[in-house]
Amino acid sequence: MYSNIVCAIDGSDLSTKAYTHAIALAGKLGAKLTVITVTEPSIIVAPGAEMMMVDTSSILADLDTAKSESAKAILADADKLARAAGLTVATRHVTDMPAAEGIIKSARDAGADLVVMGSHGRRGLGRLLLGSQAAEVLAHANFPVLIIK
Repeated sequence: MYSNIVCAIDGSDLSTKAYTHAIALAGKLGAKLTVITVTEPSIIVAPGAEMMMVDTSSILADLDTAKSESAKAILADADKLARAAGLTVATRHVTDMPAAEGIIKSARDAGADLVVMGSHGRRGLGRLLLGSQAAEVLAHANFPVLIIK
């Protein structure tokens, strides 16, 4: 049925729940499992910025470093969880993309026939019934998406 599963995680409890479902499904089906995490571009918005001269390069570099370290930790934890279940997974950190776009692109690049993800992530102000990133993936994906809540 499914032979190539991509699971999107962000370190939240719900994404971990989705990931445990993906591990179980991949194990039962003998499917390849790729786990991804996406970090969005770093931007700084400051009212009245046109009146200031501030070198933001070091601030942005620090933000990118922090996001990279967080992604490494998230993916390392995912690898440990899969190994404990007897699976080997591929891991991927997608940088500088909106989450939904990164998930869809990664799934297409991997040739996934199923994407598994949580209904809400760590981002604030999600939609009432379905998180905005999950809704975006559902709206734009041309492959099955399993949403875990």
